[in-house]
This record gives sequence, structure tokens and C-alpha cells, in this order.
Amino acid sequence: MKRLFGNTSGLKANQIQSLENLYRRRIPDNFLITPELAADISRLSHEMRRQIGLLVNRRGRIAFVIVGSHHKIVIPDTSEYRTASGRLKGLRCIHTHLKKESLTNDDLNDLVFLRLDVMAAITITKDGLPYQVHASHILPTSKDGKPYQMLGPLNLNQLDIGCVELIQALESELSHAGSLYKTNQDKERALLVSVTTASRRSAMDSLEELKELAASSGIAVAGTVLQQRKRADSRFLLGPGKLQELTIQTLQKGATLLIFDQELNPSQIRSITDNIDLKIIDRTQLILDIFAQRAQTKEGKIQVELAQLKYLLPRLVTKNTAMSRLTGGIGGRGPGETKLEINRRRARDNIARLEKVLLNVKKQRKHQKAKRSKKGLPVISIIGYTNSGKSTLLNTLTKSNVLAESRLFATLDPSSRRLKFPKDTEVIITDTVGFIKDLPKDIMVAFRATLEELESADLLLHVIDISCPRFKDQIKSVERILSDLNLHNIPLIRVLNKQDLVDRETINRLNIDLDGTPISAINKSTLMPLIEKMENAIVAVHGLKFEIGKNSTKA
Repeated sequence: MKRLFGNTSGLKANQIQSLENLYRRRIPDNFLITPELAADISRLSHEMRRQIGLLVNRRGRIAFVIVGSHHKIVIPDTSEYRTASGRLKGLRCIHTHLKKESLTNDDLNDLVFLRLDVMAAITITKDGLPYQVHASHILPTSKDGKPYQMLGPLNLNQLDIGCVELIQALESELSHAGSLYKTNQDKERALLVSVTTASRRSAMDSLEELKELAASSGIAVAGTVLQQRKRADSRFLLGPGKLQELTIQTLQKGATLLIFDQELNPSQIRSITDNIDLKIIDRTQLILDIFAQRAQTKEGKIQVELAQLKYLLPRLVTKNTAMSRLTGGIGGRGPGETKLEINRRRARDNIARLEKVLLNVKKQRKHQKAKRSKKGLPVISIIGYTNSGKSTLLNTLTKSNVLAESRLFATLDPSSRRLKFPKDTEVIITDTVGFIKDLPKDIMVAFRATLEELESADLLLHVIDISCPRFKDQIKSVERILSDLNLHNIPLIRVLNKQDLVDRETINRLNIDLDGTPISAINKSTLMPLIEKMENAIVAVHGLKFEIGKNSTKA
């Protein structure tokens, strides 16, 4: 395995051999670095006029030797040293500084973002001798807003600091803090992050929904972080200092990933995952993950796969596996450029193939629609925000047993049932995938074949969960999507669901303000006013269609 990293061009053969010989050295548990080893890398660094770094594991073995430039070293991929919840990396970094300077901001960022055991810099005299060692470690609890503590500067006779014992004590504190939050060891634990220019109320509402999405995906929420900014940072979305703070919070709370409420563009994903050794996903990926879990039919699975590939393709320019739930494992660095190019080509080929399959689905749907039109059965489509009670209403109206759960996107594949009204009018009633605020465009495109079913609807039932504090925003989101799909001209009844969870005065006011029909979808006895309204609407619509049909025949 290659363990010598960096640019070795211009180095002499004996210098390279000296670097490779460093792998044979071992550091006793109590020493940060031995004075002899510090002297050897200082001499080599002075001779080469380049910084030299060592990554040392807890057994005191040198795992990596890094050759840097005059000003810095670049830490290589250390994904094989995977950090567990509440644990540090298991590697300490010790490197030279050619000038008598303490740890730089880059050094401290690497310490925190990569969750290193210790970061240390050896300053060198003009004669190539080690002068002092500046070191720092992560703090389980921040002091003065800083997530790290400086050690030293240490002289060569002060390097016996009980190094491994110190690291284990720090980890024990971190693990203890994290264990206070842990409930289920098998679940992912996420810190939810929102970086927004919107109002605090709007941002908190969105974070609450992100919590529900995380729960729906089987992810435990370790905490939430909100940062309001005048404008988002184009590189990291949030500032580097805040990112540092988040890294410490994930350690303290035993979190295994960060979920951003805002969609991250490819360059932001690269910048964040290049700087932080932690799993990163955004809201869109979380929704895609839920869809992947829920899809049951062949068509639904194809639509989800297409949406995932379209999201993934532009992000395959990055050299990491930030697309955790799409590629099977987050947190590590990714394959080389050749492998990435192969992945890009495969993704494009799969997108083309799936789009052809969905074209066939569209043709089949048109054929089914034509057969239905011949039978003359009116179609009622149930729409609404996710988890508003659409499937429950379908079940109660038709005495069926479509999956209905109190979680976001419990229903993904559409379901159709026949319904006979009291006056013997027969209709087809269809449940659809739930809508959500800022529905990802890739989802919209992939599910267009399904959503186009709504075009043939004679009536839409917009189910609204009036017990949800965000129901007004949800109404706007649903109606915006209807407008985007050019469906806003289809007759629509607003169904005010979950009236059993709201006081009578509020129901009466909303009934007037929203021109809706209050119901409780779990209670059949509350549905009669809605059923009468539905039947009258269908009779009116079909009567009009019949008249139009007769007039066009006469002409």
C-alpha cells in the first residue's frame, strides 16, 4: 500500500529513501513524538525546503508520510480510519513548519474537520534543528467559543505528555456526551442544518418539516442548527467557523451525518466534504431516499431511480461519496477520475434507458385513459400535501386498505378504486403521491407520467390537514404545483381534514375562509357532506361535458 504522499519530484534518491525509512519508526504511547524523530524530520524538512508531515496511529506506528510545499502539507484520504459516533480519527498529525510559527488556521481546521486525535507543528531553527512543538486537540466542550485547546509550545524535553492516555480520556468524554443522546444504536443520527436568508419563523417551520422527513426515513435527529445570513456562502453555504462548530456538535451529540435543509450544489458538496470527514446529505437527497424506500411497483421504482440518477449525475464530478444514500456509503473519499468517468457514462446511459421505459409507461397510461373514457366513468383524484390524510380518506370512502401511515410519503405509488355515490353515480377515485414544499425538480420530471394522470381528472379533492400549524403554507405549495402542472382549471374541492383535532370555532372560521368541507377521514360519519358535494360536482361537470359533446356532434 502506498503510504508516501505529496510531490516528491526534485527530491534526491537518498532523501526519498530517508522518507520511506520513517515507516519503520515507532513512537511510545506516552510521547507525542520522540525528540529523535522530531530531529530527523526537521533535518529532512530543512534540507528539502518543504514541510514534512506524519500521520501516526494509536499504536505509535507511522501510517502516512506526507511531503508538502514550503508553506503547507495536504492530508491524504484517510477513509480507512473511519470515525465512529463520538470517536476521533485514531490518527495524530505531526508536521514541520519552516518558520517559527504556531499552528495555522488550516492546521486547526484540519484538526476539527477531520476529527484528528492531535494536530502538532514542529518549528525549525535556521540550522535545521527542532525548536518547539505547538500542539492542539479537540475539546469535548468548547471554551471561549473555540472547539480546541492549545498545548505548549513544548520544548523537546516536554514531549512525554501521556499522549495515548490523553486521547483516550478525550474520547471517553466525547463518548459520554454522545451517549446522553443515543436511543437506538442501529439508527443514523443526524444534525439538521438550515442556512437561510428567510425569516426565523419560516426557517424554523422548514426545519420542523425536515425533522419529520428524517423520522420518515428512519433517521434519529440529534439536534438542529439554524444560521441566518444576509447571503449564503457560495462555497460552504455557511461560514467555515460555523462548519467547525457543527463538527464539534456532531462529536458531542453522537451524530453520524449532517442534513442540510437547503439543496447543495455540486461545488458546495465538494467544498464541504473535502474539508469535513463526515457524512453530508441535503433535503433533496433525503426525499429521494424516502422515495427509494417507499416505491413498491415497477413503475415507481423506475421513477425513483431516474430521479436519483438525474440528481447524482452533476455531482459525480466530485471525488467523494457525498451521495451517501445513492451510492451506498457516505463519509469516505471517492474513486479516481477514470472511475468517475465510467460512473458518469453509466449514469447517462441508464437515464436514457429509463426515460425510454417511462415513455412506454406514458403510452400505456394514455391507452388506459382511452378505455376509461369509453366506459364514461368520471375520475376523482385526491391530492394534497404529504401526510395530510389522502390514503386514509380513500380507504374510508371505498372500504379499501391502501397503506396509510402517519409519516411523510407513506404512499408513493398511486392507487385507484371504484366508488358508487348514493344516487348510483359511479366514479373512479385515485390517490396520488403527496406534494411537498419545493418539490425537487428531478422528482417532478421523473413522476410526470404519474402526475399526468391528474390531467384526466374531472374533479380534484385537495385534502388539507388543518391540525398542522403550517397548513396555510402547505396549501400554497400544493396550489403552486397544480399551477406548474397546468391543472388549476380543473374543479377542486378543499377538504379540511382532521377536524377532530381542532376546536369548533376554528373549524367554522376555516370553513368560511377556505370555502372548504370539514371532515375526519378516519370517521365515516363525517363524510356525508363531502360525498354530496362530490356527487353534485361530478353531475355538474359531466352534464356540461355531455352538452358540449352533443353540440359538437350537431355541428
